[in-house]
Amino acid sequence: MSKPLMPPPRDLRLDILRGWMQLSIFISHVAGSLYFYGIHAAWGLSDSSEQFILLSGLALGSLFTLKASRGGFGMAWQDLRLRIWNLWRMHMLVFFIFATLVLAVTLTGAVPDEATRLGWDWLIEKPWLAVPAGAIALYQPQFIGILPLFIFGMLLLPVFMWLTARWGGLALVPSFLLWLAVQCDLVATPALGGQPVAFDPLAWQFLYMIGAYLGRRSLLTGGHAVSRHPFLIAGALMVVVVGLVARLVEHGLLPGNIGTAVHLYEGKTTLSALPLLHALSLAYLVAVFVPRDHRWMHHAIGGILATLGRNSLHVFCLGLFLSWGITTMMMIQPDRMRLMDLVLVPMGVVALVVFARAKETRTMRAKAARA
Repeated sequence: MSKPLMPPPRDLRLDILRGWMQLSIFISHVAGSLYFYGIHAAWGLSDSSEQFILLSGLALGSLFTLKASRGGFGMAWQDLRLRIWNLWRMHMLVFFIFATLVLAVTLTGAVPDEATRLGWDWLIEKPWLAVPAGAIALYQPQFIGILPLFIFGMLLLPVFMWLTARWGGLALVPSFLLWLAVQCDLVATPALGGQPVAFDPLAWQFLYMIGAYLGRRSLLTGGHAVSRHPFLIAGALMVVVVGLVARLVEHGLLPGNIGTAVHLYEGKTTLSALPLLHALSLAYLVAVFVPRDHRWMHHAIGGILATLGRNSLHVFCLGLFLSWGITTMMMIQPDRMRLMDLVLVPMGVVALVVFARAKETRTMRAKAARA
């Protein structure tokens, strides 16, 4: 690159989308919640997990390119390495806190089989094996599978960005072939402790790298990662409609074969073709139809979602604990499940918003103090 790149203006859409995804992930983790029907996961072939991965790749692909243009590849890798280390520490913190909470609930007898249900038995029986396996993300009890996926994508990012700088879009070919090998059952990420890997990183890395490629392209083209094309718009709309019809059939709102409808979005672990295509279609439609800045984005709801999005990692982790806690309380008192659902989920949302605002205030004060 002949001269250092300039960072583009902050895209408020990305913060708002991340905020919405945090709320969606929180609600989707509350087992049996009626609020599930208010999030887009209930009406399509993909959910917030795919968008979360895509946007993470987009952000870090852009950031890595920017750092490399200013200080070289080594500086970009050094910055990324620090991010990987911080994310791994967060993963291990979530791992141990979750283990403590689940084991405490199990030992009190409130939910005596909770450790077994969530896959923590191996930690109880052989902690000297389970902890190292958790540290390398091959032991994944429930709720622990998403952060390792980000770490894996970040580890692959330098190689991918190096290839992209030389091959352009062709750098996605090896990533696609690896995804395809997973779909054909030729390779798979090993799982330890009797628990399956929640998101096979060998497959999901393809979506992460698509995001990284688009992030780099956006930075180099002044914020235009994708262009509006009528055929792409029509294809994306068709995929979204197919997903909506499948969900309507599943929910009994349209006649049809429920088994066939459900089969369309199976394959979450390996990111099968239709969920991948649906996620990319949604992202494309948002990119070409939602303006970068609009008045509603600066109003109360937009501001709340943006605050959640700017603090997405910590909000996500807190949301995991809250969603599990609400689910556990509903399991303990099943006769009050619906009432607790209607009351506790909104309270959880409020708690996430308060937490995000408090964290952002602390961050701003720390920056002011340093300045």
